[in-house]
Amino acid sequence: APKPGTSKRHPGHPVYPYLLRGMTIDRPNQVWATDITFIPIARGHMYLIAIMNWATRKVLSWRLSNTLDTQFCVEALKAALLKYGAPEIFNSDHCQFTSDAFTAVLKAWNVKISMDGKGRFKDNIFIERLWRTLKYERIYLKDYDNGADFYRDLTIWFRWYNEKRKHSSLDKMTPNEAYAQGLQNHNRAA
Repeated sequence: APKPGTSKRHPGHPVYPYLLRGMTIDRPNQVWATDITFIPIARGHMYLIAIMNWATRKVLSWRLSNTLDTQFCVEALKAALLKYGAPEIFNSDHCQFTSDAFTAVLKAWNVKISMDGKGRFKDNIFIERLWRTLKYERIYLKDYDNGADFYRDLTIWFRWYNEKRKHSSLDKMTPNEAYAQGLQNHNRAA
């Protein structure tokens, strides 16, 4: 059976420094983060990418693929950028996110690129918590027969996560509420 392999980068791709150490992240679109997770299903496996607004935990975009090709990552990134504009900093690990195709999109939008240290899952803890929540509250409780069933269920879950799931770290607001309030506060201050 295939192994997850979501953390391997191409040796020829550049690695960018981690820019978030000691930084206070307190407003929408200041920092976005991304990661890929491996999900086994009844007839194979899938790879899931999500792009999250760090300050509000809002999932801005996600894509599902049965291959670990860079294209589905680029599609998720472009969808988030077109809908929400550009963040100041984009944080990721070293896998598909070091590719020229992915970093070229960030550079075209003038986004600073930040990458976790090798083996430092805590550098991107909020997206790791998202994966844990998704897997333990949804995926491991169900049996997906195929990718289409899985995609339909993820659509429902991500909508619920953004619109209904309250976070204690967000003063019991949902990610959508925190995002909207953060934008209002930032616009008032500007």
